Amino acid sequence: MQQIILEHIMKIETSCLVDNNWVISESIEDLGSVNLVTVFGDTDEFVKSEHYDYLRARYPNADILGCSSAGNIQNDAISNSSLVVTAVSFDTSKVVLHSVEFEIGDDIINASKELADTFDKNGLKHLFILSDGLNLNGSELIQGLNEVTSITKTGGLAGDGANFEKTFVIANAFAKQKVIAALGFYGDALTIGSGCYGGWSEFGTLRTITKSKSNILYELDGEPALDLYKKYLGEYASELPNSGLRFPLSIKKDDNDPEVIRTLLGIDEATKSITFAGNVPEGYSARLMKPNIDMLIEGAGEAAHIANMSNGKTALGLVVSCVGRKIVMSQLVDEELEAVAEELGKEVKLTGFYSYGEIAPFQNDIQNCQLHNQTMTLTVIYED
Repeated sequence: MQQIILEHIMKIETSCLVDNNWVISESIEDLGSVNLVTVFGDTDEFVKSEHYDYLRARYPNADILGCSSAGNIQNDAISNSSLVVTAVSFDTSKVVLHSVEFEIGDDIINASKELADTFDKNGLKHLFILSDGLNLNGSELIQGLNEVTSITKTGGLAGDGANFEKTFVIANAFAKQKVIAALGFYGDALTIGSGCYGGWSEFGTLRTITKSKSNILYELDGEPALDLYKKYLGEYASELPNSGLRFPLSIKKDDNDPEVIRTLLGIDEATKSITFAGNVPEGYSARLMKPNIDMLIEGAGEAAHIANMSNGKTALGLVVSCVGRKIVMSQLVDEELEAVAEELGKEVKLTGFYSYGEIAPFQNDIQNCQLHNQTMTLTVIYED
């Protein structure tokens, strides 16, 4: 007797907002079957309630998740549209969306643990996280998630162009600040792959972090951190903190651990300290990084290679890349997205955003996600 193999195929619809009009492509006939809608956009448009109302009316049964961005990604390029939307109709799989609001000063580790605990762990395959990008310590967010669950986790911190003023998240409600949202994926047919890669060049001396507190770096090898940074940056020193996006810091615990990149967010001339987008623990080694455009583009392709598990099937590709990469690559930034699309193939429908921080595991430790900066991260999802 011949065995019948049923193939599960997800359906994907994409759209974008152009001159206040929605342009829809690759439409889904049964909109009531849509389980998931992602939306990424420029802050000014993202916060308008009429856009959420439109999406809720068009996709009445879907979980709607998204965030403001520092650049909207659709297919193999940065979109000129102010909002990009992807709707997914899974064949047999399902998604569950939960979120938590917080206030400045709240215990973010505890808040993220409570968020992870809201999910039924039976059959949970993956969590995709979107968070406010300015009002929390991303390292504490990751710590809480890792303490509660060992399933794979990816995502990113919301952006606000190059303004760094306000970021917003949509999680089945109008856009809000100070929100952490998590999307849980369930289903035996689901296959989910992730990849994360930087591509920056190291320069300068390897040093040790001798004084720090959370994400504030005070001393390297006993010397004021800001003085050392200025010494290495030369002509770019006068443009700090903005020029710091071009010169992130690579840190690692010991020789056996992979490196994590940290983006410079601010400086304090009085204390000679530097604030980064994630924790910089005492005792870690540290080295400055500088951009190499070819290596950044190759790094994006490598992230796609690591994540690619779609085997030619229709798949959703969630792209989270760092605003720092976008600023450094400037007009060449589309080339990193083209590298991703070329590696993944045309059946993987790409959507995503440029972020203030990326969430992904290392390839050799997929159960513990990390907060990254200045990386290209990818999550590829398909049904088999």
